[in-house]
Amino acid sequence: MFYRVANRILLLVVFTGLSITSFAENRIDTQRPDAPELAAYGQYAIGVKTLKIINPQQIDIIQIDPAKPTNLARYDRPLTLEVWYPAVANSKGKTTLGVFLRDGKTQVAIDGKAVRDAKPLKTQQKFPLILVSHGYPGNRFLLSHLTENIASKGYVVVAIDHTDSTYRTKAAFGSTLLNRPLDQLFTLDQIELMSKDSSSFLYNLVNTQNSALIGYSMGGYGAVISAGGGLTQQAVDYPWGLPPNVLAIHQDNNEAHKSPDPRLKTVIAFAPWGMNYGVWDQTTLKGVKIPMLFAAGSVDDVSGYEKGVRAIWQGTTEVDRALLTYENANHGAAAPMPAPEESYFFDEELGFNVSEHYTDAVWDTVRMNNIAQHFVTAWLGKYLKDDKNMDVYLNLEVNSNDGVWSKDENGQAKADHNHWAGFKNRTAKGLKFEKLAKGE
Repeated sequence: MFYRVANRILLLVVFTGLSITSFAENRIDTQRPDAPELAAYGQYAIGVKTLKIINPQQIDIIQIDPAKPTNLARYDRPLTLEVWYPAVANSKGKTTLGVFLRDGKTQVAIDGKAVRDAKPLKTQQKFPLILVSHGYPGNRFLLSHLTENIASKGYVVVAIDHTDSTYRTKAAFGSTLLNRPLDQLFTLDQIELMSKDSSSFLYNLVNTQNSALIGYSMGGYGAVISAGGGLTQQAVDYPWGLPPNVLAIHQDNNEAHKSPDPRLKTVIAFAPWGMNYGVWDQTTLKGVKIPMLFAAGSVDDVSGYEKGVRAIWQGTTEVDRALLTYENANHGAAAPMPAPEESYFFDEELGFNVSEHYTDAVWDTVRMNNIAQHFVTAWLGKYLKDDKNMDVYLNLEVNSNDGVWSKDENGQAKADHNHWAGFKNRTAKGLKFEKLAKGE
């Protein structure tokens, strides 16, 4: 019977001229059997909406005349937002998102659980806000496996398309350096205004006074600045294709550098870029005043590990912080969604297979995503919901491989049981979770 059905499908493909990839379903909500406990979706149905905002009179890096670098052109900077939020139960509607691949030309469908324009769930208590900031280049859907997942656990999640930094708008790198933290905090301001506007679906839905920021790569660069990490003079002086002193706005001694914003209670940075280029140092990192969770691959060749992400983690001595390391993973550790099937092609203009933007040579992407969902859930639960039950998932043996599974026939832990909490037996492998307290 299966043989006959399979042949009918094959004939349909042959005679209609369709390719096999026409039947691809790119899921962002996959949970592997070995997914850790907190990776599971939460109790809430999920809605998703698209918003557009404009930040007026921003410096237009693209239009600045190199011959007249002090003549700063200005423009109204557009930003597109994707908002995931708790929705009323049994919401029905479209659950597919149309997204562009890394080549900036190919649009594909990705599928999850969030229902387009579902009715928001209004409760007596507002939901915390999570801002999400992609890499360079990227887009607001790059971390959609995470945005949708944490929205199901009682958060409003807002992912930003950073102009000049998406797959379709990629332009001067200097625009990204200048605008990342500005975009992040401006979006926070705009969501707060909407939360007070009775005509907005966010009215009385989100509590911006209890917010977090998640950034990947250049989004992580912006997140460290938004957490209070002022730039070094070296970073300000380096040309980067920018007018002189434009980046000084992000230094600790600049009045405009008002971070950390008191609305931000914690920051999570996946593979934050910059330390390996002297963007911060041990002095300027002391400006970080918000608890931070870092995640990185141990062989990251973009942001660096020992002299990159790990050095940032070690240098933020004014706060409690943790570092999750995926052993032998590269720059794409945990943050990007699974590679859409249509991305498996070589792009001549890029010079590489498009799928490489999303994949890792060692780790399965869904496995990394599930682990990230687990730890982000625990971290946000601790710092935004004051959930003491999350501590058990964050107080771990440093090296997961050193954990011992030791339980009796009734499933009760023995004295020597120190296996990572929330991970099934034999599944906590190839990871490290390290914590440093304020002052260390």
